[in-house]
Amino acid sequence: MALPKKLKMMNLFNEGNSYLGQTGEVTIPKLSRKLEDWRGGGMQGNVKIDLGLGDDATEFNWKLGGLDALVIKQFGAATVGAHMLRFAGSYQRDDTGETTAVEMVVRGRHEEIDFGNQKAGDDTETSVKTIWSYYKLSIDNVVIIEIDIVNNIFIVDGVDLNAKHLANIGL
Repeated sequence: MALPKKLKMMNLFNEGNSYLGQTGEVTIPKLSRKLEDWRGGGMQGNVKIDLGLGDDATEFNWKLGGLDALVIKQFGAATVGAHMLRFAGSYQRDDTGETTAVEMVVRGRHEEIDFGNQKAGDDTETSVKTIWSYYKLSIDNVVIIEIDIVNNIFIVDGVDLNAKHLANIGL
């Protein structure tokens, strides 16, 4: 039996600026695929056909305590990969003490900045929804997933799953 790896420390960087002590919560983007039922003539049942990333897969939600001018200045960016955000987490097993570094990098632009309720003497939080066009997840400095929507890159465990398709269309 083993105990799970749990997040012990984290930081979020916005264009290289550290939010240590300011980041309240980060929701790592959900990895999802858009699968649709297909039942061709003569088939005994349905199979799910893979049509690419899920519709909500490109959302990265995060929260900051208080207010941050940098995030507000980034609102309305013209390009899909305008801003880089990097999550760095340190996970630990409490039975062995082993630590694991997790890094997630996205490039995108902010779709929503929610300032929440503002009341003097109460906790204030800014919630941000960033829609990414580039995503990379590394564990202990090994890239596990890399997705670059604009450049048609989809790498899982070192294998570019789009490479043959791109070759088939002359790219």
